[in-house]
Amino acid sequence: MAMEVYVYDTYVEAKDGRTMHFDVFSGVRDDAKAVEQAKQWLEEIGEGDAVITSKECNFCHVDSRGVPEPIEKQIKEKGFYIYKMENCP
Repeated sequence: MAMEVYVYDTYVEAKDGRTMHFDVFSGVRDDAKAVEQAKQWLEEIGEGDAVITSKECNFCHVDSRGVPEPIEKQIKEKGFYIYKMENCP
């Protein structure tokens, strides 16, 4: 059975003014936790001062089809995976 992944669509303004677009893939449906996971990643990439709330990081959908094994492994180990789309390092 495929792992259910909760997808949070996220747009955050970076220090240089560009808008970073990424999804938070989480193993649980918890809006506050998804914001915390996004904050954690932003700190890891040097964008810890970015404004991130449930307005910037909001629930999009549940994917029950499954994700590739490396992504599933990271979600199980870390609790989340960041799927980078636009203007992300």
